[in-house]
Amino acid sequence: MISVLILTLNEEVNIGDCLDSVAWADDVLVLDSGSEDRTVEIARDKGARVLHRAFDDFASQRNYGLEEGNLRHDWVLHLDADERVTPSLREALRDRAERDEHRAYRVPSKLMFQGRWLKHAGMYPTYQVRFGRREALTFTQVGHGQRGAPPPEQVGTLDEPLLHYAFSKGISDWVRRHNRYSSDEAEHAREMRLRDVDWTTLMTGGVQARRRSLKDLSYALPFRPLLRFLYVYVGRLGLLDGRPGFDYAVLLAFYEYLIGLKRREHARRSGEPSVEASADAPLEADPQEA
Repeated sequence: MISVLILTLNEEVNIGDCLDSVAWADDVLVLDSGSEDRTVEIARDKGARVLHRAFDDFASQRNYGLEEGNLRHDWVLHLDADERVTPSLREALRDRAERDEHRAYRVPSKLMFQGRWLKHAGMYPTYQVRFGRREALTFTQVGHGQRGAPPPEQVGTLDEPLLHYAFSKGISDWVRRHNRYSSDEAEHAREMRLRDVDWTTLMTGGVQARRRSLKDLSYALPFRPLLRFLYVYVGRLGLLDGRPGFDYAVLLAFYEYLIGLKRREHARRSGEPSVEASADAPLEADPQEA
């Protein structure tokens, strides 16, 4: 009934547990982008099919898997190797596929850090469109991440979350990845202009659509690292998550600082006018949903 598509690159630490969490699926495709560890070996030992494609961006990887992966079922669940499907989510996925009320679904995720769920600092629930009909669910690249493409009226929302172990390979790996991500986000922020903000969606759209518009609007704010820290740790009550909540808020502020540095570096090299010079200039930074 449901095919599973998993993206991997050097995920020997994660892929076994990820595949175990979807052992109920009779069609699992691992789309690998050049792993040099035991990722592919473990995936095959667990019974998954493996397809190779050089990585360019997340959206293109997922779309390639949909188009070239010979998936057996109409309904597809998209995963990263550091995510896990709980039994409750499995039942919710099967129920939605049988009822067929929408063409795609947003799936919430619980961010796990230092052995606990970051209920507050992790900004739960945040959603991504990860489950849907194969012909309807394609992706577009935005910054370093991807967004599902179906029109909002065709997208439903699940209550049961994925578990996201974003730090399963350690802090150093998280920092390396977010160094790369910050370059993509700085480029996206450089191209974004105030006139591109969807003001109608900001005022009247659904929760997820409003978050995206607020994200676009927030590029123009000064002191992004400090504001991000205060929003996560105080505004979202990350302080209730104890030391893990504080540490995560600091990491996000550091990530915002990298984006701003890279944005300003590009502006100096290209002679681009500063953000302060004109409200129509490209905006400065991007509050990445990490």
